[in-house]
Amino acid sequence: MKVLVIGGGAREHALCRSLSLDPDVTALHCAPGNAGIAEVAELHPVDQLDGDAVARLATELGADLVVVGPEAPLVAGVADAVRAVGIPVFGPSREAAQLEGSKAFAKDVMAGAGVPTARSYVCTTPEEIDEALDAFGAPYVVKDDGLAAGKGVVVTEDVEQARAHALACDRVVIEEYLDGPEVSLFAITDGVTVLPLRPAQDFKRALDGDEGPNTGGMGAYSPLPWADPKLVDEVMDSVLQPTVDELRRRGTPFSGLLYAGLAITGRGVRVIEFNARFGDPETQVVLARLKTPLAGVLLNSANGTLDDQAPLSWSDDAAVTVVVASHNYPETPRTGDPIEGLDAIAEQDAPHAYVLHAGTKRDGDVIVSAGGRVLSVTATGTDLAQARERAYAAVGRIRLDGSQHRTDIARKAAEA
Repeated sequence: MKVLVIGGGAREHALCRSLSLDPDVTALHCAPGNAGIAEVAELHPVDQLDGDAVARLATELGADLVVVGPEAPLVAGVADAVRAVGIPVFGPSREAAQLEGSKAFAKDVMAGAGVPTARSYVCTTPEEIDEALDAFGAPYVVKDDGLAAGKGVVVTEDVEQARAHALACDRVVIEEYLDGPEVSLFAITDGVTVLPLRPAQDFKRALDGDEGPNTGGMGAYSPLPWADPKLVDEVMDSVLQPTVDELRRRGTPFSGLLYAGLAITGRGVRVIEFNARFGDPETQVVLARLKTPLAGVLLNSANGTLDDQAPLSWSDDAAVTVVVASHNYPETPRTGDPIEGLDAIAEQDAPHAYVLHAGTKRDGDVIVSAGGRVLSVTATGTDLAQARERAYAAVGRIRLDGSQHRTDIARKAAEA
């Protein structure tokens, strides 16, 4: 089949890498892509928020499947535009994508589905904000109701910082703090059948020891040796299937990738948030472990035939991803710096370690930084310790002026 992937980050590079290894994929296209994706797919310029432009491109290419990677195109209704021209698309409709596009909508769906989550208030005035902050107390959890590229959440002991963030949002969700480790669990669904993937954990804070500001994610690992073996079954029964059933009941069926961000609290599993697409950087480690060819699974989701899908096959290997970010990320990252060492990784670390591009572009013969998160260095191994060692060995070969990365990704889990 011919596949078109929409997006240009490390998540899309991970998707394109897996699709390029699928023997059923005869042609792979990506729009707009990046310098790394260009090695496995043909790139096309497109405004990824313009549904008509994406649908036209898919039609011109004769695509048999369109995979929409990022959240913004989904919330903008790009999947609807592609479906309207009769091409199967992996990704939810504009209405269903509100599960990520609006925290308030997600809370309402969870209430209807009986899904366990933090108690919360939706606030639109300074008075409501003050009442909610006072009701919950520290630590304060303040979430921009809309899309904020993974950086719209503030968790702080400082009430003034919490209030300032809340006042900067048009509509804000303030909720109780959930203690305990966090888990990301993806599920592929066609609106009826739900197929869970393997859990992962990501690292949101910029600095070692979970210090510094929230980012889009600085690394991830899978599997989670400390997690209850029954966790996936429990989340399927209490979170994923009820949510999909509730959205279908409301007349807004959700097909595509349902991402549950979870807190494993002393009172049980609680949903922190839902996303309507593969998460970045967790996708990098989850797909590194998936042995089942990817294209057919995504097509079954798009066509509503996921109940025909054979059980997924997984590698026993562990996977670790370390994000290399540009100078001053997540504030105002510097771009345009040359990246060196990528060839050395391909020559010395493959196939166990490889680089997935996020914010990169080609400038003549040189690949340069073009965003905040620049690269995702991903490695596999027989256990987390070996995967981690391989990932950091590869990171050590990269030269990018002013770059930063965390040194403690998966360390605790590997040592446990």
